[in-house]
Amino acid sequence: MKRFNRREVLTIAGSAMSASLIAAPALANARARVLVVGGGFGGVAAARGLREAAPDIHLTLVVDAETFTTCPFSNLVIAGEKPLAEITFGYGALAALGIEIVIGRVAEVFPDKKTARLEDGTEIGFDRAIMSPGIDLNFTAVPGYDETAVERMPHAWKAGAQTALLRDQIAAMPEGGTFLMSVPNNPYRCPPGPYERVSLVAHFLSRHNPTAKILIVDGKDSFSKQSLFMAGWDRLYPGMITHIPFAENAGLNGVSPKTLEIETAFETFKGDVVNFIPPQSAAGFLLRSGLAGGGEWCPINQATFESTFAAGIHILGDSAIVGDMPKSGFSASVQGRVCARVVAALLHEEYYEKGVLLNTCYSLVAPDYGISVAGVYRVNDDGQLKAVDGAGGKSPEDASDDFRHKEADYAKGWYANLTQSLFG
Repeated sequence: MKRFNRREVLTIAGSAMSASLIAAPALANARARVLVVGGGFGGVAAARGLREAAPDIHLTLVVDAETFTTCPFSNLVIAGEKPLAEITFGYGALAALGIEIVIGRVAEVFPDKKTARLEDGTEIGFDRAIMSPGIDLNFTAVPGYDETAVERMPHAWKAGAQTALLRDQIAAMPEGGTFLMSVPNNPYRCPPGPYERVSLVAHFLSRHNPTAKILIVDGKDSFSKQSLFMAGWDRLYPGMITHIPFAENAGLNGVSPKTLEIETAFETFKGDVVNFIPPQSAAGFLLRSGLAGGGEWCPINQATFESTFAAGIHILGDSAIVGDMPKSGFSASVQGRVCARVVAALLHEEYYEKGVLLNTCYSLVAPDYGISVAGVYRVNDDGQLKAVDGAGGKSPEDASDDFRHKEADYAKGWYANLTQSLFG
C-alpha cells in the first residue's frame, strides 16, 4: 500500500490546482471519516463532490494504482488513433485538495465494524463509505476462458495493458484475417462499447487490412443504438462486419484460446484475433462482503445509493443496480456527485432532495463520425430510478455527414471536459 499526502504531491507536481470550496455548516463531528473506494469516474466524482460539500471531513480515497486509464476513448487507442498515455490520469489534483489517496485493493468490507480491509492487511475505518469499484470479470462463466486466457483472447474491458495488447494483435493480424468478438448478454459495462470497438477496428482495418473481416458473436439479439451503428457500418465499412445475434448462435458452449475458437450451440467460429468480453459482476470484495445478497450486483436505495444490506455504505456505478441508468462512466460520475451531496447532508443531519440524473453516451463509428443517446432519470414513487418519458433521445437516423462529424467533435469535447473536471 502507498499513501500520498498533500505536501508530497505538491513537491512532485510543482504546483497545486486551486479549488473553489462551497461553504457548509459545521459538522456535528468535525472529523467525520468518509471512505471512497474506486479511482474511476464514480469514485473520483464522489470524492470531489464530498470535498466541496463537506470540507471538514477526513476523506480517504482508495485506488488500485497510481494512475487510471479510462475505458471511454480506449477504443481509439485500439484503433491506433490515440496513445495510451492520453487516456491515463493521475490523482495529484485530488491529493492537492487534501484528499488522502491510498493505493491498494480492498479485500473485504465489514459493515458492522465500519471497516474496510485491504489486501495487504491494512484496515481503514469510516463513518460512511461510498463504493464505486467498477466491475469484475467472471472467469468461470464460459468453459475454456480463465485468467490465463486473456493473453491469447484479450478482453480489454478494463483499460490499460489489455488495451495495448489488443491493439498490437490487431495491427499484426494477417492480411485478409478475421477479427472475432464475443459480447455477453446484459448487463455489462458500457452497453454500446463493443459496437463502438468493432466500428473503430473496422476503421483501422479499412486502411491497413482492407480484405479483413469482422464477426460479432452476440449474447443477445439487439443492442444499444443498433440501427445507428448498422447504418454507419453500411455507410463506412460495407461488407466487412457481420453481426451474429443470439437467435443465430444460441449461446456459448466454450472457447479455445489455443486454437482461437469460440464454440456456440450452432457453430464454431475461428478468428485470427479474438476479443472475448466475458460476463461481469459487481466487484468481488462487494460480493464477499455480502453486499449483493447472493446475487451478482448490489441492490441499493436508488434515491440515496445506500446499500439495502448495510447502513452507512453507499454503492454506485457499475457495481450497483441503479434502475434504468446504464453502466457507463458518465452515469457513474453523475451518481458520484449526487451521492456526495446525499452523504454530506446525512453527515450534517440535513434534508436531502431527490434529484434528476442525466446520462449522455457518445459512440464513434469512425474518428470523425459520431452518434449519441441521452437519458434523464428520476426516482419514482416506488423508489426506482426510471427514465423520464419524453426526455432524452438519440441521434437522428437520417442525419447528414456534417451532423455526424459534429457529434464526433462533441464526443471529444465531452471527454476532455469530463476528465479535466475529475482529474485536472
